[in-house]
Amino acid sequence: MRDKQVIGVLVMSYGTPESMDQIEAYYTHIRRGRPPSPEQLHDLTERYRAIGGTFPLRENTNLQVAALEAELNREQSDKRFVCYQGLKHANPLIEDGVQRMAQDGIKKAVGIVLAPHYSVMSVGSYIDRARKAAEEHGIEISFVESYHLHPKLIQAWANRVEKGLSQFTDVARDEIRVIYSAHSLPSRILKMNDPYPDQLLATSRAISEQVDVTNWQFAWQSAGQTHEEWLGPDILDVIREEKEKDGARHILISPIGFVSDHLEILYDIDIECVGLAKELGIELKRTESLNTDPLYIETLADCIRQQL
Repeated sequence: MRDKQVIGVLVMSYGTPESMDQIEAYYTHIRRGRPPSPEQLHDLTERYRAIGGTFPLRENTNLQVAALEAELNREQSDKRFVCYQGLKHANPLIEDGVQRMAQDGIKKAVGIVLAPHYSVMSVGSYIDRARKAAEEHGIEISFVESYHLHPKLIQAWANRVEKGLSQFTDVARDEIRVIYSAHSLPSRILKMNDPYPDQLLATSRAISEQVDVTNWQFAWQSAGQTHEEWLGPDILDVIREEKEKDGARHILISPIGFVSDHLEILYDIDIECVGLAKELGIELKRTESLNTDPLYIETLADCIRQQL
């Protein structure tokens, strides 16, 4: 029998600290080598402390990568897939993942980011770093740039929105405001004709059509603390406006820009948004994260196979 061709899969993600004493180094890397101020470091540390001093993104990413490798190798074929992690701001860095592929003799690879929507400032930066490293090691690599309308991804989110809506008891569906959200980026991407905002709106529409939801809107969250303007409206402002203008009493947040539980979900939504809603007398719930949902893992696997 002929040996199977081994394909490397570079699975890229944002990265996270692994312990409280790594937060400063992590934050410094995000700031391109500039240490955070004592106030900034205190704020981020307290946010992690508020969610129990845990770093769930690390474990969730590990589980997603393991599930993806299993799914890719589930079907009998002439190829064998080996997944490698490459993180933007933590070890193993993107360059480390590529180097490990080279050490294992990988000659052909596919890169994919655990983020469905493309922006030159997010997914684009991952790809640039991976492509440069692959060229240095003589690895032929191609990339999945986005998968924001993959049918299985839309179905996975639709299932979650449907389940989330069902958790409101004795409330008509059209009385529940659905707010889709994603991580904000600097507003200058609009001058670059960046597809990020349009792709997120397209995902929101596709999910809403699937679940037959008409009472929805999109909001941004988790903007960075920099001097430049970031995309808005911010989700906290949207919650306030929903109450003030429309008298909203029931809100379901669906953070479609994120694929697993981590700080931007567990703190920014589960603590900040929930706390504000409670103050305003709003019943607020959120959809469950994708994490290792088989439909999401199948989405990634489909995209990788198609890229080949």
